[in-house]
Amino acid sequence: MDHRRRPVDISRHAKHHQSFYDMSGRSTIKHVPKPWGHETIWAHTDAYVGKILHIKAGEALSVQYHNVKDETVYLMSGRLIYRIWEGEGDARRPRDIQLQLGEAFRITPGTIHQMEAVTDCDILEVSTPHLDDVVRLQDRYGREGTNAP
Repeated sequence: MDHRRRPVDISRHAKHHQSFYDMSGRSTIKHVPKPWGHETIWAHTDAYVGKILHIKAGEALSVQYHNVKDETVYLMSGRLIYRIWEGEGDARRPRDIQLQLGEAFRITPGTIHQMEAVTDCDILEVSTPHLDDVVRLQDRYGREGTNAP
């Protein structure tokens, strides 16, 4: 039996998927300063966004929710409190989740949440592309009611 690789003719596949090949290539990296640290947006397409969030020790993102945006975070370094609000109306209470190194957490639309760094943290975030879909309920930096960086 001959185990050598045979050349593959991709021409018929490439023609069918030509629009994908036209868009392949290097991505523009965007650095966004934030009062709690910074974001590095390393992928931004019509289907998804990829970011690295750097949160300085003792800092926190706003208490917020999204109407449409669906996101998942992965803790790459540091210690992080991921706070989510559970319950309804006046019975709604925050619950602190100690996210461990290498763990992931998904936030679906409508979930009130906040991230707070115990130590400097680097967090990988992948989400739907709705970057302006943020409703800030509380914010240490005076950004309530805005979607300002």
